Amino acid sequence: MGSFPESYRKPRVALIAGPTASGKSALAIDLAERAGGVVINADASQVYRDLRLLSARPSEADEARVPHRLFGYVDGAEACSAARWAADARAAIAAAHEGGRLPVLVGGTGLYLRTLLDGIAPVPEIDPGVRAAVRSLPVTEAHAALEREDAPAAARLAPGDSARVARALEVVRSTGRPLVDWQRERTGGIGAAIDLSALVLLPERERLVARCDARLESMFAAGAIDEVSALLARADVPDDAPVRRAIGVPEIAAHLGGTITRDEALTRAQLATRRYAKRQYTWFRHQPPACWHRSGSATLEFYFSKAC
Repeated sequence: MGSFPESYRKPRVALIAGPTASGKSALAIDLAERAGGVVINADASQVYRDLRLLSARPSEADEARVPHRLFGYVDGAEACSAARWAADARAAIAAAHEGGRLPVLVGGTGLYLRTLLDGIAPVPEIDPGVRAAVRSLPVTEAHAALEREDAPAAARLAPGDSARVARALEVVRSTGRPLVDWQRERTGGIGAAIDLSALVLLPERERLVARCDARLESMFAAGAIDEVSALLARADVPDDAPVRRAIGVPEIAAHLGGTITRDEALTRAQLATRRYAKRQYTWFRHQPPACWHRSGSATLEFYFSKAC
């Protein structure tokens, strides 16, 4: 394939993104091996140490092939925000560059990537009373309130998107300004300071669905149920912890609680995964910059094109 480039005006970063089960991890490890790189996680579920199997984190054998960073480094009792991850990713990227290694970002969480590259809106701390009042509202009431107080945001957001509706409502109530105003003032992004080579993997949809279903079957067979059982047994992990909302956890929890069978839990988890993959597919197909390479197959050729 030729030799890898060694010097650029800006420090180089590789990014391999795409929906779940698209083959990102294997390609990232391949690139890191060839280029003397460090694989840096950009997946919201894979940050949690409690869910190695269910989040499809790289195996211990894969992690031994090249250095891995930000995989399983957050305890399930904690919540890892996009801002926290982006700060940790900036540090991991800087450390890789200082060590003469290529940072290879890999993941499917668009919010994480956008926060790292474009920065974060400098929204002040939300008043605790406002947050409590907003979060106590049923989502239909919250969306109706948002229509009155920030109509453009309400038009953009699905009425059932409880997290984003609540966020938009609490921001406008606490700061007096719509969230979109704050988002125009993003700070801390590294996109302009790096030379980014980005690939979005978009396999043929039927093949992707088949891979999602097969992978869930393997997870269940390999011990995902025991993994979730251990998580649920932890008294220090609150019911609303993000790790407990990861795909597969609610479904397995229902099975462990005796309300559905193992096969029903598997079927529901497969359906949730397919729906998630569909949302990711749509986002990665349309939202990233045009200079990010889109490909249906896993290839390293993108690395040699200095497009962004």
